Amino acid sequence: MAAAAAPRSSGKEALPAALGSASEPPRLFDGTTRLYICYFCPFAQRAWITRNFKGLQDKIELVGIDLQDKPAWYKEKVYEQGTVPSLEHNGKIMGESLDLIKYIDSHFEGPALLPEIEAALSKFGDGPFFLGQFSLVDIAYVTIIERIQIYYSHIRKYEITNGRPNLEKFIEEINRIEAYTQTKNDPLYLLDLAKTHLKARPLPETNAQPPQL
Repeated sequence: MAAAAAPRSSGKEALPAALGSASEPPRLFDGTTRLYICYFCPFAQRAWITRNFKGLQDKIELVGIDLQDKPAWYKEKVYEQGTVPSLEHNGKIMGESLDLIKYIDSHFEGPALLPEIEAALSKFGDGPFFLGQFSLVDIAYVTIIERIQIYYSHIRKYEITNGRPNLEKFIEEINRIEAYTQTKNDPLYLLDLAKTHLKARPLPETNAQPPQL
């Protein structure tokens, strides 16, 4: 089943520069709804996709945070956990990506991303999406699948879609959704981050298969 129709986009969004330690904070609690993200964080990407799919680019302002040079004010004045994503809305700050995507879906206008559960489960397995149509479930998984595919392909020399036609179709179809593709980074950039932060290195080629996904 095709994805629910998303509002038309006028093109790729011009992203503000990520704010680092030398930056000044935005004017907090001034009535502006802000989504604080890191552009390459898979958890922040979930909230970003949800915002985009619901057509909220003019309602929820993106604030990029440089996690490698994190401004002190972010933890002190915005979100005390210091992680991304976080959302500033109605005079409150909230975080945790899975909570945020449900909050954005239920508190803002735009296509619903959490279908009625009984109807959705009746379509489970219809594909290509988990609940028959594009939903928060797909958003929760795709940012992780995106990175697993990159890492296995470049580091283990293995394509995760081999022998998995449903996964292959899922990846193919979700890459037709602009709300998602607008949030993607260059795969080689994500690979470099993995090598730096996770100390991931290519393995010698073997006939061993990776664990089942």
